[in-house]
Amino acid sequence: MQTVFIVDDHPVIRLAIRMLLENQGYAIAGESDNGVDAMQMIRETMPDLVVLDISIPKLDGLEVLSRFQAMATPLKILVLTAQSPALFAVRCMHSGAAGYVCKQEDLSELLSAIKAVLSGYNYFPSQAFSPLPSSSSQELELFRQVNDRELMVLQLFAQGRSNKEIAKGMFLSSKTVSTYKKRLMYKLRANTLVELIEVAKRNALV
Repeated sequence: MQTVFIVDDHPVIRLAIRMLLENQGYAIAGESDNGVDAMQMIRETMPDLVVLDISIPKLDGLEVLSRFQAMATPLKILVLTAQSPALFAVRCMHSGAAGYVCKQEDLSELLSAIKAVLSGYNYFPSQAFSPLPSSSSQELELFRQVNDRELMVLQLFAQGRSNKEIAKGMFLSSKTVSTYKKRLMYKLRANTLVELIEVAKRNALV
């Protein structure tokens, strides 16, 4: 029986995935709601597949992907997220993910992706690489300068989080968060935090 580990900070989503997979004959190796615990538990259980959300506390999903890639761990990781494919799909692929599914898709899409990844294929739907209708090609070009950590900080700003809340959730100092904000404003050519958030919204980061 193939084993799957679920990483998502929403208990209802974890339960839905668990029920779906158990009904299909998969065994759940474990669950976690944050990146730090997930890394330790995944190393201990070594499941056949990890279903990973990007927006998780303590250590975000992109960082989890990068760390497992750096360890050269033979893990198959499928990203299941509500995040914008135009900004995140390629980053996930480069960080070692074997597939990418949007939470907005039907659950049958998740099952198809799981079967493909466990059979040794990559699963990145073609629409994942299409630019967003509301964002300009110039803006997407600017986003290429933004690193993964900065992108996650930008998303939290766009959700209305304060420096202090972001620092606590990502295990960073407030000073580091302020530095990220300055870098983001420079890279995305925003003069104020309001402009920065508008850029984030145009690119489906909220």
